[in-house]
Amino acid sequence: MRAGQNVSAERLEDVLALLHAQGDRVTTPRRLLIESLIEAGGHRTAEELAAEVQSRAPDVHLSTIYRNLEELERLGVIEQVRFGGGAATYHLAAARHGHLVCSECGVTIEVPDELFRPLERTAKTRYGFTIDPHHLAMRGRCVACSASEHSPGG
Repeated sequence: MRAGQNVSAERLEDVLALLHAQGDRVTTPRRLLIESLIEAGGHRTAEELAAEVQSRAPDVHLSTIYRNLEELERLGVIEQVRFGGGAATYHLAAARHGHLVCSECGVTIEVPDELFRPLERTAKTRYGFTIDPHHLAMRGRCVACSASEHSPGG
């Protein structure tokens, strides 16, 4: 087993142990959904997750995916994030982080919340406003889209 697979397996077992400790069942669709989120390593829409789960278990319905996403979010296992008007995305609850979202191609980059601490301090001291960097998404342009703007013919 490679190191990445070992970490994924450990993460899966941690999540399943949390569910068991809270008295929740671990059904096949729920396990496949959690595995898909771990393997994704980032944000996925319900439809993307459904496609991944259904590739392994074709009889799992989209309604089952949505029900499980709601329940896993309620339990604090996953988090839902919306970037502007786009579809909701889901990821495993983890260390606090913010997001950089490319306005051109839509790529989302998770960044440590430390990146936003100066903004947090300024918003608090100057405006009395408390920012939650965990749900903060800064829009801009990724390196690839910025480079294509400056390339000939781009």
